[in-house]
Amino acid sequence: MVGNLLLRGMMVGVLAGLLAFCFAKVYGEPYVDYAIAFEEHAGHAAGAAGASEEPEIVSRATQAGVGLFAGLAIYGAAVGGLSALAFAFANGRLGRMRPRSLAALIAALGFVAVVVVPQLKYPANPPAVGSADTIMARTELFFAMLAFSVVLMVATVMLARRLAERLGDWNAATVAGLVYVGVVAVMFAALPNIEEIPAAFSPAALWNFRIASIGVQAVLYAAIGLGFGAATEYAAGRAGRPARATSAAAAR
Repeated sequence: MVGNLLLRGMMVGVLAGLLAFCFAKVYGEPYVDYAIAFEEHAGHAAGAAGASEEPEIVSRATQAGVGLFAGLAIYGAAVGGLSALAFAFANGRLGRMRPRSLAALIAALGFVAVVVVPQLKYPANPPAVGSADTIMARTELFFAMLAFSVVLMVATVMLARRLAERLGDWNAATVAGLVYVGVVAVMFAALPNIEEIPAAFSPAALWNFRIASIGVQAVLYAAIGLGFGAATEYAAGRAGRPARATSAAAAR
């Protein structure tokens, strides 16, 4: 059972990666090209034009084409597989929910915990934004925020289930959500800010790149939540029809 769910989740994740790739090509890649051009222009202006250039290991066309698709497909398969495992664990533990509703809820909570919260504190940056000297520190802070957000989201769901017995589902979800937001706000204040944006870099290009970055993730998580839920519900319906038919025949 779990193996079938895992395989289904990974297959849906690959398809979701394809959709995310299409979104990234249209809305994200133009701003990556802009950032690369900005970085090259800044290097030439600083006198780096006469320096020996390093050989290009992977061409820009490959990065924006096959490389981008492969990365999103693998990432989508991983997210889809993890979503399937979360679905298998949560099924029956979060009340009587249809597969579509449960899959959509898991995808929504995952999107908030994995994408929205970490990127609100440490948003994605295109090339030419950020210093190479601080890349390790920035990466460590981002993953610390990511891990904290995921653990806190799991604790929030557990808190909501406990409170539901006394407050009801809606009130329990509201209270637990407020606790999540409050703890995240404290974490935001405790972690250091990083400001390394070049003054000459276009604020509009930076804003649009960050929106596109979140948009790629939104497309992927939405496709996984909706696609996995629909596929699981369809599979459950197909498995249930023969049993109902057998029961009806036995009754006659």
